[in-house]
This record gives sequence, structure tokens and C-alpha cells, in this order.
Amino acid sequence: MGAITGGLIMAVINNGMSLIGSPSERVMLVKGIVLLAAVAFDVWTKRRAGASR
Repeated sequence: MGAITGGLIMAVINNGMSLIGSPSERVMLVKGIVLLAAVAFDVWTKRRAGASR
């Protein structure tokens, strides 16, 4: 379920930024930042869940 949601979010970012005419470099930058934020959030929640045990 998470992979499908992530794929949809990336598609929406790609499509939306293409519609507003953003350069491809900016689209890739935004997608990279979103991906890094998602990985950081996942690591943070897993560490927090492990610490609460």
C-alpha cells in the first residue's frame, strides 16, 4: 500500500509541475527532496517504535 501511495505522489508531483511549466531540473530536485523526506520519516518512525518497546 505504501509503494502505491508513493508512486501516486511522485506522479502527481511530476504531472503538476509539468503543467505549470517547471524546468525538468526543478522537478527532479523536488522529487528528490520528497523522497529523502519520506525515507527520513520512515527511519524516524521505526526508531521511535523500537525505542518504545
